[in-house]
Amino acid sequence: MLAIALLTVSFARPAMAGDAANGAKIFSANCAACHAGGNNVIMANKTLKLDALKTYGMDSLDAIKTQVTKGKNAMPAFGGRLSAAQIEDVATYVLSKAESGW
Repeated sequence: MLAIALLTVSFARPAMAGDAANGAKIFSANCAACHAGGNNVIMANKTLKLDALKTYGMDSLDAIKTQVTKGKNAMPAFGGRLSAAQIEDVATYVLSKAESGW
C-alpha cells in the first residue's frame, strides 16, 4: 500500500511547473511594457486577468506557453528569444498572478 501511495505522489504533476520568481524577472524584462499589472495596452479586453484568460481559453500553462512561444495577432513570438525553460517560468508567473488577482 505504501508503495502505491508513494508512486501516486511521485508522478503527480505539480500545479505550477516553472519558477515563478524567475518568471517575474523575465516578465519584467520582456512583457511588462504591454502587460504591466496584468493589463494589455494594445487590446484592452485581452488582459492577463483570470476572467479574460478563461474567456479566451488561455487559462492553462500550455495555452500561455504556446501564446508566448508563437505569438498571435499583435503579440510577437518569443520562441526565438526565450528558452523553453524561460517560457515555462513566465507562463507559471502569469498564471499564478492571474489566480491571485494581480
